[in-house]
Amino acid sequence: MKEKLAEAGKDNIILIGMPGAGKSTLGVVLAKIMHYNFIDADLLIQSQCDRTLQRLIDACGPEGFIEVENQVLSDVAAERTVIATGGSAVYSEEAMRHLAEIGRVVYLQISYEELKARLTDFQERGVVLKGGIGMSLRDLYDERLPLYERYADLVVNVDDLSITAAARKVADALK
Repeated sequence: MKEKLAEAGKDNIILIGMPGAGKSTLGVVLAKIMHYNFIDADLLIQSQCDRTLQRLIDACGPEGFIEVENQVLSDVAAERTVIATGGSAVYSEEAMRHLAEIGRVVYLQISYEELKARLTDFQERGVVLKGGIGMSLRDLYDERLPLYERYADLVVNVDDLSITAAARKVADALK
């Protein structure tokens, strides 16, 4: 499997998907399975900006946050690393182009019903709502779904799976 990722010059694994799909938690487990490093892009943004995501969104607005996220993701340099992006990374074409150049982009697909069950606090979680705070979870899901599909090299459905089972499913799909 290492050879397959390295052959294409893409030895990183980039996780994209909705908030609550498990990118960060699954990413840690996947990195252990694959013997890779791990980067949580949300934590990287928080560290570089010295603010929580929600405070950054409150201060900069959705568009300002997307610009910050784009810059941070466009500057990521890594090898043999699982990179868990924020759910809004797909709003940044430049960042997604860079990530696709350095790794395989895996979309952790989750149904709306599963997402609704997992995310009861999405408006307090540091989620970028381009449509404003009145935007519903359904609106957010419908807006982002085509973007995730557009950027994905691989789609893995994680509905009804434990984090470990989902991480194994991703690892197997990359073989």
